[in-house]
Amino acid sequence: MTVSVLFVCLGNICRSPTAHGVFDAMLEQQGLADVISVDSAATSDWNIGRSPDPRTQAAARLRGYDLSHIRARQVRAEDFQRFDYILAMDNSNLANLQRLQPADFSGQLALFLRYADLPQQEVPDPYHGDDDGFDAVLDMVEQGAAGLLAHLRQDLVRRKRRRQG
Repeated sequence: MTVSVLFVCLGNICRSPTAHGVFDAMLEQQGLADVISVDSAATSDWNIGRSPDPRTQAAARLRGYDLSHIRARQVRAEDFQRFDYILAMDNSNLANLQRLQPADFSGQLALFLRYADLPQQEVPDPYHGDDDGFDAVLDMVEQGAAGLLAHLRQDLVRRKRRRQG
């Protein structure tokens, strides 16, 4: 029994690969990488095949996260069959995903920061700002990832109980 998570932003070179890398590291640390799978994608096709932005990678590396293996890709129709949780970084991307969402999607489509104890609901795009924006994104993502992991642990327990009947 596994749970799958897809993080989504506009270009898949700043926010969603940061969430992907941070969440991957948390799963490895907690021994859950074989139970919870993670990926990231973009709503646009601008950066397909590109590595995360160098500033994103540098900020992540300073905190011990390696994003070098991640490559940008665009959300595909089959992602709605493959992922249990599709989490957008902001309302614009959430609206784009809602337009793509098939009627039979049974997973969770929501804003990522709903799992963080933060006043803001959106992760701002740091692409056009200075380096401080990338650190701020990491702060938000770390909180969101910790909250998501706590939620998924409870979800896994519920699923296990249902299977046991």
